[in-house]
Amino acid sequence: MGSALERISGRMLSVIAGGAAFALTLLGFLLIGGLNQQVAASLLIGLFALCIVRMAAERPNAEQARAVAALIDRLLAVRRGDLTSPAPDALKQAMPELGSAVDGLFEQVRSTLDDVHALAMYDPVTSLPNRIHFRREAEQILRATRADGSSALLFIDLDGFKEVNDWLGHAQGDQVLALVAGRLRTVVQAEAEPAGSPPLIARLAGDEFTILLPQVSSRQEAERIAGAVVRALGEPFPSGENASYLGASIGIALAPEHGEDLTQLMKAADIAMYHAKASGRGRTCVYDAALARASEERAKSDAALRRAVSRGELELVYQPQLCLRTGAIVGAEAVVRWNHPAGERWLPDDLGSLCHERAVALEIGDWTLTTAMDALARWRRDGLSQRLVVPVRRQQLQRGDAFERLRNLLLTGAVAPGDVEIEISSSLLADCDARMLRGLEALRRDGVRLCLGGFGEGNASLVRVASLAADRIKLDASLIADIASSPRARAVATSLVHLIHGLGCSAVAIAADRQEQLEVLRAVGCDEVQGFLGAEAMAEAAFVRWALGQDCARSLARATA
Repeated sequence: MGSALERISGRMLSVIAGGAAFALTLLGFLLIGGLNQQVAASLLIGLFALCIVRMAAERPNAEQARAVAALIDRLLAVRRGDLTSPAPDALKQAMPELGSAVDGLFEQVRSTLDDVHALAMYDPVTSLPNRIHFRREAEQILRATRADGSSALLFIDLDGFKEVNDWLGHAQGDQVLALVAGRLRTVVQAEAEPAGSPPLIARLAGDEFTILLPQVSSRQEAERIAGAVVRALGEPFPSGENASYLGASIGIALAPEHGEDLTQLMKAADIAMYHAKASGRGRTCVYDAALARASEERAKSDAALRRAVSRGELELVYQPQLCLRTGAIVGAEAVVRWNHPAGERWLPDDLGSLCHERAVALEIGDWTLTTAMDALARWRRDGLSQRLVVPVRRQQLQRGDAFERLRNLLLTGAVAPGDVEIEISSSLLADCDARMLRGLEALRRDGVRLCLGGFGEGNASLVRVASLAADRIKLDASLIADIASSPRARAVATSLVHLIHGLGCSAVAIAADRQEQLEVLRAVGCDEVQGFLGAEAMAEAAFVRWALGQDCARSLARATA
């Protein structure tokens, strides 16, 4: 209405201005006769007309100015967080297209912010809350339920998911993760008591999930729900024409018994999950004081190893391997000796039992390989032709660039690939995924030899052992201990030696430190021995002298002849 009145008044002003200008001009020409006077009168009449036109033009500009001022006020309201108010009415009336554009812009901004919030707070694969969202919500839930009884936090780590990713690809892996999320929702809906705040499920990262149960009546209830999760995730997951098989290791922490805030609970649940996985996977474990002490011991061990690396307390020593038939020295295994101030220690093949900090384990593994390759190059210059066996540990193979690093260390040095033999344990072979197996096969095609250690002790199945194209297989020391006195132990060793030969590999016995053991091993067809009495691990200079002399080797040959 106001806009229409302003348009009518503007037109009337224009008509009056035009009529007045015409009348003044006509009157001037009729009454003024002189040329100079006519020119002056024309200028005055022109200025009068200009003022009238200016007045007419200012009226619509004032309307637009009010509209622009209203738009500026609306934009400044964004600073206060107002993204919902529509464009001002003054803007819509004076400039309807601009008003519509402003409304569309704010709608697009709101939609984009909603998308950004979803990406920031929810996992795009499973649509579950992510770590940031989980921490925010869980802290609020714990504060609200602190006085109402016990809560439980379940820390879930999937078993075998890396193999699914390697075998089927990341697209299929994402589908399996979405199915995992669906099963977690189903279990929680079916098993959790519908009281108070609903349980909170989240995907923290990779194959790690968590469930916060705001109210549980007892430890047994938390264990019951965790057991239901283990059973649900142990069922096959359909993926295309195939089925994927996973499992879950779950750590359980209770509030306030194991911690009153989320940080304490997550630490406790993570420690319990680690123990569940180390105990055989597919298990649940409730945090307790014993686990806390074990965690503290692991932390102290990690700190001591970090100091050992920085202080140069680690030394590479060499344990000879001899042929049982001829007594010749055929190789040596590089063993890490820790010259600890309290007395020397030996580092196990699987550093996970001693070092739990991945960065330190990787540093020790790289140092071992580099030091061993340098030693082997010196051996060749000294005239030694024996192979060198270097253990490769779990943490080294788990890194993304594992085989590129191994290839750079083993194939670009001054020694031939066939002079090097890398050894993996049977327990590590059991956990090798498809990527690791392909990498080991590629190294062997490049000429690097493979050795499987601890055969008969680890979790590796015979199918997995047969799939590894190894050159040598070591019998675990536990199989050798009673071989001279126990017919059953001798029968087992004989069968395993024949099995190893059937796979096209050489059989190596470990820790045969008595003469009668050597005689039995030679009788059952074992090819080599390592760690026998008189040939313990020794420093590099001592090993080179020992190998060049071959005295101990000749003694072994005479003893077993």
